[in-house]
Amino acid sequence: MPQTTSDEVCTTDALRTIDELRRVRPDLVEPFTTALPGARAAVLGRLWGAFAREPLPGVSGRRREADTLVVSLQHGGPLSAADSCSRRFSQVPEDFTVTGPDGPVGEPTELLAELGPRTPAARRLAAELDNSVVNLALARAANARGIGPLADSTDAEQAVVDGHPQHPCCRTRTGMSVAEVLAYAPEHHPVVQLALLAVPAARWQGSGQWPQELRDGDTVLVPVHPWQRDHVLVHHPELAVAQSTLPARPLLSLRTLAPLDVLPGRHIKTALDVQLTNYRRTISPAEVADGPLLSDLVAAVIDKAGYGGSLRVLRELGGGAVRVGGQASASLAAMIRESAECHLDAGEIAVPLTAVHATGAAVVAGDPVRWLADFAGLVLPPALTLLSMGVALEAHGQNTLVVLRNGRPVRVLYRDLDGVRISPRRLDRCGFTLPPLAGTRAGDDVEALRTKLFGGLLSGVFSELVDVLTRTRAADPRALWAAVADVGRRVYADLPDDGDAAAFFADTLPLKATIAMRLADNPGKALWTPVPNPLARARSHA
Repeated sequence: MPQTTSDEVCTTDALRTIDELRRVRPDLVEPFTTALPGARAAVLGRLWGAFAREPLPGVSGRRREADTLVVSLQHGGPLSAADSCSRRFSQVPEDFTVTGPDGPVGEPTELLAELGPRTPAARRLAAELDNSVVNLALARAANARGIGPLADSTDAEQAVVDGHPQHPCCRTRTGMSVAEVLAYAPEHHPVVQLALLAVPAARWQGSGQWPQELRDGDTVLVPVHPWQRDHVLVHHPELAVAQSTLPARPLLSLRTLAPLDVLPGRHIKTALDVQLTNYRRTISPAEVADGPLLSDLVAAVIDKAGYGGSLRVLRELGGGAVRVGGQASASLAAMIRESAECHLDAGEIAVPLTAVHATGAAVVAGDPVRWLADFAGLVLPPALTLLSMGVALEAHGQNTLVVLRNGRPVRVLYRDLDGVRISPRRLDRCGFTLPPLAGTRAGDDVEALRTKLFGGLLSGVFSELVDVLTRTRAADPRALWAAVADVGRRVYADLPDDGDAAAFFADTLPLKATIAMRLADNPGKALWTPVPNPLARARSHA
């Protein structure tokens, strides 16, 4: 096979990455270049999936001819490529391209440009796609030998090499240099030295219980991500940084970390002005204020429902932000959360559900249909009952962890309460009063509540699990979904008939329209698109 030079296969972003790698990690130059075509194809395939199903500006129609998907555009000729490569979780070949009016389209940014508009949002997204490609290639290069055995729950967090399994911006780290990605991102397995910001009590706005280990008299010691220290804290010279640092390992979300030497049983969520997938990861004052209150409320509802043994909340114990100009700063904030280890017995490991997919179900033991039925029996009864009681969890594959003992599921953990949505009316019906919340999480729009839960748990978690068990364990996807449906039927037989069951077994499920969101005027507002619901075939039995 003829050799190609890096210049022939690389975008400007990729060439810049190679130049920086030559300075900071020359050993990764060759693995990065080798991984680049596959990373480009993976991002292109996920973007092609968005063209196949999302309400994108400029797309006027779609039709399928055998295994070819043809997308019609309002301006310009049609686009066509393999329909199989547009499907969620598809394994896209390295040479994947889309056929456009002027020939093959091989770069994600080129495919995006076919939509036509040259808006600021489109230019921003193009940069994000390029960034995602190079960071995905970098992640694969650094893990070219594969992921070894998972020694602990943090290993499981760091086993997700490819990032979000459906988002084209799966590895976007906007604002980070190559050296910073290598130093801070979980897929590169670093130990991060968190800075400790010494905050006078008069400039601290907190909630819940702040750890005594992070106090020095009246001074609050706030863990600050080193990226934030170098890029944000430099604008606040009046704030002092302690000489000591706090070593920690980054979890799946990058900005949440597991301390190594102090704060046993706790994790630290840091503010980070870096865009990861859709959002810049700061911590709002409302999130700080509401975390402990929501922890108490959700845990109490779970206990009343009788599911405290199968679903446990990793509580937000305390948090706070530095006051800047008299206001709590979202960029200088931190939260302390219970770690998964608080809910593990000897011989158990907590695995984010997206890591089950990312590791090819290597952590799964036994018959795959039985495994999925057991997992569904742990998560669906509490999650569906909580929805009926007025609490909609954002139970996607990063927020939701399965505790495994010898590869078998024994309980489920849920974290990051910022995404929870609450129905005051349903809550009141069950004897609970909504506490005074600073955020906008409360509302009685039942469709919004169902979308919150089903969009993460069904379109996300269960779809990922069915895909990986079908692909790696030769399981029958119909049998896998039938096991999920069977648990759902049993749960809804004992719940009020308030329409939730009909939505669970409806013809379609909501899936987040990630590219439509990035192209919208307000990219922070969630948009959804319908996808076929594999549970619908079981509706007649519900």
